[in-house]
Amino acid sequence: MDSQTETQTHAGDLDGFPVAAKSLLSERRLHTLKQGDMFGVFDQTGDILYGDGIADGLYFHDTRYLSGLSMSLQGTRPILLSSTVRENNVMLSVDLTNTDIDGPEGQRMNHDLLHVRRSRFLWNRVCYERVEIRNFDVEPRTALLDIRFLADFADLFEARGSTRPRRGTMRAPEIDDAEVKLSYDGLDGRRRTTQLRFWPPPAELTAQHAAFRFELPPGRRVLIHYEIECDPTERHETQPNRRFLRGAVEARRALRLSSSRAAAIATSNEIFNEAIRRCICDIYMLLTDKKTGPYPYAGVPWYSTAFGRDALITAMLTLWLDPEIARGVLAYLARHQAQTEDPVADAEPGKILHEVRHGEMAELGEVPFRHYYGSIDSTPLFVMLAGQYLERTGDVALMTTIWPNIERAVEWIDRYGDRDGDGFVEYGRRNKDGLINQGWKDSFDSIFHADGTLAEGPIALCEVQAYVYAARRAAATIGRRLGRTAYADRQDHLADTLRVAFNARFWIEELGTFALALDGQKKPCRVRSSNAGHILLTDIATPDRVPRLVAGLMHRSSFSGWGIRTIPEGEARYNPMAYHNGSVWPHDNAMIGLGLARHGYRDEAERLFRGMFDAAFHTDLRRLPELFCGFTRNRAEGPVRYPVACSPQAWAAATLPALVQSILGLSFDPAAVSVHFQRPRLPDFLEQMTLYNLEVGGDKVTVRLVRVEDEVAINVVQRTQSIQVQITN
Repeated sequence: MDSQTETQTHAGDLDGFPVAAKSLLSERRLHTLKQGDMFGVFDQTGDILYGDGIADGLYFHDTRYLSGLSMSLQGTRPILLSSTVRENNVMLSVDLTNTDIDGPEGQRMNHDLLHVRRSRFLWNRVCYERVEIRNFDVEPRTALLDIRFLADFADLFEARGSTRPRRGTMRAPEIDDAEVKLSYDGLDGRRRTTQLRFWPPPAELTAQHAAFRFELPPGRRVLIHYEIECDPTERHETQPNRRFLRGAVEARRALRLSSSRAAAIATSNEIFNEAIRRCICDIYMLLTDKKTGPYPYAGVPWYSTAFGRDALITAMLTLWLDPEIARGVLAYLARHQAQTEDPVADAEPGKILHEVRHGEMAELGEVPFRHYYGSIDSTPLFVMLAGQYLERTGDVALMTTIWPNIERAVEWIDRYGDRDGDGFVEYGRRNKDGLINQGWKDSFDSIFHADGTLAEGPIALCEVQAYVYAARRAAATIGRRLGRTAYADRQDHLADTLRVAFNARFWIEELGTFALALDGQKKPCRVRSSNAGHILLTDIATPDRVPRLVAGLMHRSSFSGWGIRTIPEGEARYNPMAYHNGSVWPHDNAMIGLGLARHGYRDEAERLFRGMFDAAFHTDLRRLPELFCGFTRNRAEGPVRYPVACSPQAWAAATLPALVQSILGLSFDPAAVSVHFQRPRLPDFLEQMTLYNLEVGGDKVTVRLVRVEDEVAINVVQRTQSIQVQITN
């Protein structure tokens, strides 16, 4: 199929709502900014291109409030010098200059005489921009700047390629000397408005462009400020130039304040320091403050909203770093737990959210994602995270608050999750427009048999059974802390029963791994997969089977050199360019890495750590993307990019921090107020590592780890009086 018309099924997508492969995010090297419920996708010059298959834009609550933005200098598109999003993710900076320009009466302006710097950030539903033009010529120059703009108010799913039979109505624009309002009345009864304000007032302002003219003596500069606000609620008396400076300070301060909760990591390797700083900055950029606390949105551009599974896994991977993220995730998902049966939303009492959407198509039911629950693993992951959070923090008060939600989640597992009463949790969509596959690999072709035929449901995934096992153990632990002894004993008994049944039904002796899934006829999908690696996060596998499982995951057919493939080479549907059938996902490897460390496989965890760091070394901004292709690693080449991978992505950003935990054997004991390192390792590219402000029960400690041949020495640099550090070899 021609690449211009081919579509790829994407996570969270339905067959009818694909991400177009012609929207090549990796090829165009787009810049992204995100703050709160607003995000922007811009090209290298800072413009927003508009056209078929292009999803650039300024988005708010799943609607594109600005679909086109272009800037011309002297009537032509300026030349790009450089552009970058600064390390803290607050500001996009772009440097441009003029082309050769022939003026009237034979006058000519040579290139590189006018310098333009664009500085842009998002804050509180507003996109702020400052444009600075400086004349480096020895002659005075007339600077002509034209800013063109367009607002189509497309739903995010429209921007991704969906078509709609009907749309709402564009209202007549409202224009005055320095302000334009563009509005759209949606079919959902909501009016959406984009307001643009300029300072100084343009020489000409219409519904499509703002034109400026400045006389610039040699060496002089001029500043233009403008702002784009989504759904303005009040009229601002201060001018955009003053609001730009104040907003920039507030945006930096807010990000610095939230990220200051996290433990900090510094090493002897400056490139690794760049990568880990990018991870932390991305995590905190993607956090959105809810009434229930911080919540990590899944990723930009397609998943900048609340997802259940993504947030739960991100919280797990960052739990050692900042438990407040997990607390916010648990509180938000508890509040949005399903209360009733709703087949359209794939909802059943006690089930945990898959995703929330706020756009017009979701409000009208044109897509089923307004409050959608089509995820088989979010519910056990919710209980599993609650247990991990209690183990990390000792926060019994939160457990008391969300205990009814934990009970309802476990009841959902018993009543709705196990559809046929065989002891395993299965999925099958109740809405014909819902997701076909409801695990984290939710492409339509991701669950299949050894001959490549697609499995028919209801489907019981191997990793979901492990999550359920861990959820029952967690419910038992929490229950005992809250005095529910009988309840806890029952959950332990059910976990033991599940363990026996799982090992009997899922283990494939000739493959040395667990089946990818059981189909609706209870036939095992005899396929090797990374899914089986998630089993290592728990103790559901019998000890005699763990070595063979690990060996298979690290075999060259599975481990590409960068990471473990979703599906190893040799399987029927293996394709290193497929979304879920041969690609490499950082978060997938992070979870497997934690499982490897849990079972004592530090060498293997270190190989994953090395592969992921090397992948970050080769990517823009040292930022691990959502996924990359699963081709075997070649010397002196980076990983092959996946064309529509989201970047930044929350659980990808959490990968390197999680793998740091895995190689250090890092854990916490809130009762003893202590930090534990079990057989810590440092790879050969790290001579030393300092962890600042590891927190337990309000106490903090800073430690330095130094590699001495094959050993690691740990020194306490600073600590409060109560906290202890323990090392186990």
